[in-house]
Amino acid sequence: MRGQWAADAVGLLAGYALDAWLGDPRRLHPVAGFGQAAGALERRLHPADRATRAGGAAGLAARAGGADRTGSAGGRRDERVAGAVFTAVAVGAPVLAGVAAVALTRRRPVARAALVAAGTWAVLGGRTLRAEAGAMNKALRGGDLPAARQRLSHLCGRDPARLDEPELARATVESVAENTSDAVVAPLFWGAVAGLPGLLGYRAVNTLDAMVGHRSPRYARFGTPAARLDDVANLLPSRLTGLLGVAAAPAVHGDRADAWRVWRRDRHDHPSPNAGQCEAAFAGALGVRLGGRNVYFGRSEVRPFLGDGPRPEARHIRRAATLSRTIGLAALAGAAALATVRAAAAGATGRRVRPRLGAAVAGAAVTAGGAVLRRVAGGARQGRVTRGAAVDGGG
Repeated sequence: MRGQWAADAVGLLAGYALDAWLGDPRRLHPVAGFGQAAGALERRLHPADRATRAGGAAGLAARAGGADRTGSAGGRRDERVAGAVFTAVAVGAPVLAGVAAVALTRRRPVARAALVAAGTWAVLGGRTLRAEAGAMNKALRGGDLPAARQRLSHLCGRDPARLDEPELARATVESVAENTSDAVVAPLFWGAVAGLPGLLGYRAVNTLDAMVGHRSPRYARFGTPAARLDDVANLLPSRLTGLLGVAAAPAVHGDRADAWRVWRRDRHDHPSPNAGQCEAAFAGALGVRLGGRNVYFGRSEVRPFLGDGPRPEARHIRRAATLSRTIGLAALAGAAALATVRAAAAGATGRRVRPRLGAAVAGAAVTAGGAVLRRVAGGARQGRVTRGAAVDGGG
């Protein structure tokens, strides 16, 4: 047992180093493959697609009935149930694969460490996030607004057509803040807590949220379970990101006391229960003001301001990337330490740890799942923001 948890710690460290060195794989990315498989599963389960496949007069009648029932309790229930099944299968499959891999490497710590390293590398996105921020910084500092607007689609889902330099810089800083949690801190957190199944399960949840967890006629109800599960999975990591951002403020010439004050005051003003934790900490650490009107393709949102400083400029993007890197390193140290502590605890208590750990994980899963299902069954879903394409996050 000791070797297993120690292997997890080594794997997390090695996987982080691979991401920092190589970044995302250019071809055959596992997350992209998962997204394609999840898309195929969605087309099999979504009520609208099932009606289309019925074909002929029956299909037309089913589609008409579905359109007529959009506001009915039965239609809403059908979409939510289909979305819950979709989420359970799409998340459960990689988790079970991770559990099987753990079982197969039970007495092979080197193989276990290699699998965790590969999984960590696959699910992390820190280098890619910083590279995209660097490309945006370069375009803005060179005065190339067309290139900067084109680049924004790699970070978030906003319409860049009319955005000027401050708004492009703001969108980039906000995306870096949110994705520091989604693409770095949260995967490390769940890898430390649950090893390879935690890594794969978290990335599956976050990817599903990016695919179906946003507001649109198609996903208004079908995407609710994925969006809620993503909220639950990020509750602790987002707050950890905020606290680490406050602690790391001096690394970007920020004031820790100001960052703490802004974070405590503004973190709950954001419409997302998790993104505000990260954005408020970055606003305080960088001394800028985030928030305002966000324009997406076909809709717009006005969000409260976070922070007290000026609007972001190109120079703040580099500082945001530095802050993100510092937070990532701190999260890595914490994750490796947690895995090491678990190794020591497992070695001290022997086999008695296994049933206790299993009961704790099962209890947490039941609690989180119950919360999600209650929210799904309880009524209308709150708004979600479309995630970016290249990086998982950034409204």
